Amino acid sequence: MNILVTSAGQRVSLVQAFKKELSQLVSGGKVLTVDLNPELAPACYVADDRFRVPRVTDAGYIPTLLEICEANNVKLIVPTIDTELLVLSEHLQQFKDKGIFISVSDAEFVRKCRDKRLTNQLFVEQGIAVPKQFEKGRFEYPVFVKPYNGSLSKGIFVAEKPEDISPEQLENPELMFMQYISPAEYDEYTVDCYFDKHSVLKSAVPRKRIFVRAGEINKGVTKKNAIVTQLSEKLSRLPGARGCLTVQVFYHKSSAEMLGIEINPRFGGGYPLSYLAGANYPRWLIQEYLFNQPIPAFDDWEADLLMLRYDAEILAHHYEK
Repeated sequence: MNILVTSAGQRVSLVQAFKKELSQLVSGGKVLTVDLNPELAPACYVADDRFRVPRVTDAGYIPTLLEICEANNVKLIVPTIDTELLVLSEHLQQFKDKGIFISVSDAEFVRKCRDKRLTNQLFVEQGIAVPKQFEKGRFEYPVFVKPYNGSLSKGIFVAEKPEDISPEQLENPELMFMQYISPAEYDEYTVDCYFDKHSVLKSAVPRKRIFVRAGEINKGVTKKNAIVTQLSEKLSRLPGARGCLTVQVFYHKSSAEMLGIEINPRFGGGYPLSYLAGANYPRWLIQEYLFNQPIPAFDDWEADLLMLRYDAEILAHHYEK
């Protein structure tokens, strides 16, 4: 029983975590990777094998992925980037018919997560407050501007005054204009959540974002605070959610006020911190989907664990392209 990590890219720590957990549960189990350019993807070099696939938007992506899975006895697929989630969720049954599970949420839920306007509605429906959204021309400055379908902090900016927003940006249908949340008052957290097959929340690990690089946490620390309590109450069951999700929130520095920002229904780039703190989502996925074992609720992870990330090297000999 093998596992396939898609769009592996730089997810070296995630691939290594799956290799470690699979080796302890499945004799001879392998962790494979696919990528658009596997020769230039560091995570592909730490995997047991790697394969090239077309772009996720290409008509040949799903057939190629399915062929790789069938030829290599893959039983579980773990996606890692936003753009592939909807495509994979729409083909869940096609893979399931072949005995292959995909760690992805339902298509309807993924759509709500990909459109941040719908994500805001989802938060409100679950009883979680969100930053105020302004109608065009009725702003309270400063204004936080972001694309409703963006990721990795691309395209976001803060407008301090009307002149900071161009007419083109004002008329751009993809931009949202939100209340600015001051970092002097709020800390930003990414919460690694695990939802089982029945969309029941089993664990939530808040990671305070101390420093972010290219939209991904570079320095962070685990914290046990009211975020855990609030999410355990308000997101105890989230229809359509499955596997690892990251919930991004603002958390007031002196009160327990929490504001929902985003939900990304996949492993986040900073998940290795939660894994090293004891929240073993790779093992749970293997146990749940490969062995059909129930996952108990878990909160015995290490708090106040600081992670400082740094660049390392993967060397590939005899590269000639």
